[in-house]
Amino acid sequence: MNKKKVVVAMSGGVDSSVCAYLLKQQGYDVVGMTMQIWQDMPYETQLREGGCCSIGAVYDARRVADKIGIPYYVINLKESFNEKVIKYFIKEYLCGKTPNPCIACNKFLKFEDLLKKALEIDAFYLATGHYAKVEYDGASKRYVLKKSVDRDKDQSYALYNLNQFQLEHTLFPLGYYTKKEIRQIADEIGLAVADKPDSQEICFVNTNYRDFISENAPGKIEEGPFVDTKGNILGKHKGIPFYTIGQRRGLGISAGKPLYVVDIDVENNAVILGEEKDLYAKEFLANNINWVAIEKLNGKLNVNAKIRYNFEEKPAEIMPFGDEMVKVVFNEPQKAITPGQAVVFYQDDIVIGGGIIKQRCDFEKNTL
Repeated sequence: MNKKKVVVAMSGGVDSSVCAYLLKQQGYDVVGMTMQIWQDMPYETQLREGGCCSIGAVYDARRVADKIGIPYYVINLKESFNEKVIKYFIKEYLCGKTPNPCIACNKFLKFEDLLKKALEIDAFYLATGHYAKVEYDGASKRYVLKKSVDRDKDQSYALYNLNQFQLEHTLFPLGYYTKKEIRQIADEIGLAVADKPDSQEICFVNTNYRDFISENAPGKIEEGPFVDTKGNILGKHKGIPFYTIGQRRGLGISAGKPLYVVDIDVENNAVILGEEKDLYAKEFLANNINWVAIEKLNGKLNVNAKIRYNFEEKPAEIMPFGDEMVKVVFNEPQKAITPGQAVVFYQDDIVIGGGIIKQRCDFEKNTL
């Protein structure tokens, strides 16, 4: 493999565009690639949808590639995206969980399927426009994932699944810049995407996720009871995929006080409602663990834990629980710990590892 050859995953946005430019300036042999992941839909709809990797994104990425003088290709990963991201997204909601499809896309599409394509054309690296860092630690002889210098844009949370092989073959040049600096570079070199807004929505959902699930899981969503924390029936819900932990709006229940979704009972097709205080917990279990900075968790470890993308990480203690899970105990109770979301463990700016929240628990009361 050619250690100076790199494939850049280009989404048509300013970040991946400047990523490609910076690597070319550093002397790499750069190849731009966009994943074709959009599903079957009318051509006019494909043009209208503006998410990453849409047809509009392909046009923008191709113009950038021409501007900076690199070869550019579109790779068809439509079936893989449907199987590994869209179906996962629907399945998790049907199971009463709240998934993060961007994390699944990073894990299965970018750093598995696209990295494989890069290696097949003799490139040594895959680069993306993520705000994070990859560095080699000589003491532990491991590649480590670190936070970006721009803490407001840091995306290390969404990258905790990367293994040692993937980290060895990954470049994140934007991790050493702020978002403002990246836009300035794009403007200075005359990229048309310099002021292009960041994509905020789920790229494959055209309306809202509730309608999307209804359309793609016909006959699998059933109405059921709203119940309070004591088991009293309060009303009827529209289907558990339409609710997530911490939700207050759209419940349609009048109780004389604010009510929130505090739990989802999939077995009984029930949505549990409670007061805001019922959302707080200190302990939970996580599974599907991936360790980054360490090979294995052998005992208790003090970390800062982040339980969703926009959550400020908080001090916690983690420890093995059985063979495949981790028990997480926050120093202070945290609000809306949500099954299906990722939890990522940090020490300073280093990602120790992460996993998927399985369930809240209270070991002092012996409840799981």
